[in-house]
Amino acid sequence: MRRFRSLIWLMSVLAMLAVPAMSIAQNIGCSITIAPPELPVYEQPSIPAPGYLWTPGYWAYGPYGYYWVPGTWVEPPSVGLLWTPGYWGWRNGVYVWNAGYWGPHIGFYGGVNYGFGYGGVGYEGGYWNNGVFSYNRAVNNFGGVTVTNVYTKTVINNVTRVSFNGGTGGTAAQPTPQEQAAAREQHVVATTAQIQHEQTAITNKALLASENHGRPPIAATSKPGEFAGKGVVAARELGPTLPGTTTPTGGGVLEKQEPAGKLSTAPAEPAPTRPATAAPAGVGALDKQEPAGKPATVPARADRKATDAGKENATTKGGTAPKPLNAPPILSKPIAAVPAQKAAAPNAPPHPATPPTPHPVAAATRPAAKPAPPAHKDHPDKKPPD
Repeated sequence: MRRFRSLIWLMSVLAMLAVPAMSIAQNIGCSITIAPPELPVYEQPSIPAPGYLWTPGYWAYGPYGYYWVPGTWVEPPSVGLLWTPGYWGWRNGVYVWNAGYWGPHIGFYGGVNYGFGYGGVGYEGGYWNNGVFSYNRAVNNFGGVTVTNVYTKTVINNVTRVSFNGGTGGTAAQPTPQEQAAAREQHVVATTAQIQHEQTAITNKALLASENHGRPPIAATSKPGEFAGKGVVAARELGPTLPGTTTPTGGGVLEKQEPAGKLSTAPAEPAPTRPATAAPAGVGALDKQEPAGKPATVPARADRKATDAGKENATTKGGTAPKPLNAPPILSKPIAAVPAQKAAAPNAPPHPATPPTPHPVAAATRPAAKPAPPAHKDHPDKKPPD
């Protein structure tokens, strides 16, 4: 009985291995009536060495439903070839898998945003230049590997996790004339390393969508078929997007851009302050001259409440509202501004002292007093008549 069960398990595994090999190699593979899950979000592992090209992960279908084929770095079959990813397309009531291929130009892949340069149309991760591939550092993870042929081009991707084209909830992209021309070019099917990579994925139960619920523990690898070790990356939850940044599907790293019109965050210089002027003794707080541009100081709310309460009590009793405490004196005429004293000229000779001018009344001349007449000889006490 045990041998019989082992034989059944071996036959089922062989059948499972045959399905992905056929689906990835043919232009049109299996077709089902259940839509594929959303694309998971993950970080790109570092490139193993210069010359490798990134191939994004995708949902494949097997006897036990959808399973995730991790994204990985692959060596192209020959110089000058680029990878066009496969995609699911809604057609005549079923979802049909359109397998990817190698070719001199990027073809149509359903407008699916796989991330890391595959934003739905073309490829922004690099290009061939005189037999050498140049990498865009904005969407490729080099890690500690030295890559000399690099350039920088910011790629803005809309955050979307749709994994199929057409139908309800799918992308509405249609092939462009350039993509139609690329479809008629000579193509090369997936390499042996890519086929073995998919065959390894179908044997891993943790990669089934029914097990990981759209978050595969092995979302990407550094090399094909290596599902353990340092180069393995797990899927993560989609976090909030910060202002001024855009996260592509798959969690690609983009350069942060500051919003247009953003002001500098440098602290402003403090305004110069003037020393406070003391109020005269016995006089309440007077209106203080504020520097230009500074709003006038509003009296304390408690003082205003006390003043209003006093006015209300006095009015109720028929009296006169008392003056608030520490209130400034009411002046009938504005105080004239004291003219500024002119500064004395330097080294000026002192002016001679000027006697004070007498008052006009005091300076008026009066008649001199008459001298007293001499006394009478006979009567010394008798004064002569006037």
